[in-house]
Amino acid sequence: MSIMESKIVFIGAGNMAEAIVSGMVAANFCAPEKIILTDIRPERLADLEADHGVSTSTDNRVVKDAEIVVLAVKPQAMGEVLKGIAPVLRKETLVISIAAGIPAAKIEAALGKGTRVVRVMPNTPALIGQGASALAAGSLADEADMEVAEAILSCVGITVRVDEKQIDAVTALSGSGPAYVFYLLEGMLAAAEEMGLEKETARTLALQTVEGAARLMKDSGEDAAELRAKVTSKGGTTEAAIHTLNDANVKGAIMKALKAAAARSVELSQG
Repeated sequence: MSIMESKIVFIGAGNMAEAIVSGMVAANFCAPEKIILTDIRPERLADLEADHGVSTSTDNRVVKDAEIVVLAVKPQAMGEVLKGIAPVLRKETLVISIAAGIPAAKIEAALGKGTRVVRVMPNTPALIGQGASALAAGSLADEADMEVAEAILSCVGITVRVDEKQIDAVTALSGSGPAYVFYLLEGMLAAAEEMGLEKETARTLALQTVEGAARLMKDSGEDAAELRAKVTSKGGTTEAAIHTLNDANVKGAIMKALKAAAARSVELSQG
């Protein structure tokens, strides 16, 4: 059976699950009726059926006929979910998990010997098809399994492969990363307001600046330090700003923040 003919079940119907499903439908990845979402909220499922033409269920045991199962529940609910589907899940079924902090080995152990798992760390720009997802193979997932997972996540952005031991670093960098950009924008916009710029004008300029800077780095192939140096003229306005950031050790604080996020990811995976 080809991947386009596969029955795909999403357990959990939150924002990330909907983003992936929406991307799959828009990309004609497979027929909407081949996709089933499960959730404990009937009203949420009704909305998803209406918006995307998919099937839904409040019973996770619909995984019994699935070729692919995507685990999209909150980490604290994972144990109960795995316990419920283990008796009916076929060993031929590929399991893809987008739950943060749950190692592939825990999923494999809960679902039984022979289960193939691919662990994924997506991020919220997937909601607009601009996500960055890192994929790591569990102990039994093979090349074909990774290609299937990549095909699904590619519907909402770019994908990279990593070893599972690197997932905590990925969580800190790209998983939590959008929040750091929003935090920077909060400061930029607050300063702009204090300096007298109209709110909408400041928002337009700040957003284009962040988007344009990222695109410039991506398209030029230059590293961040090189591009920063090109903007920073001796004795100019940018140099004054950079001196202030250096005096406050902003770069060190950013590095410390990412390491704290990674450490917390480790803690959650061991809980």
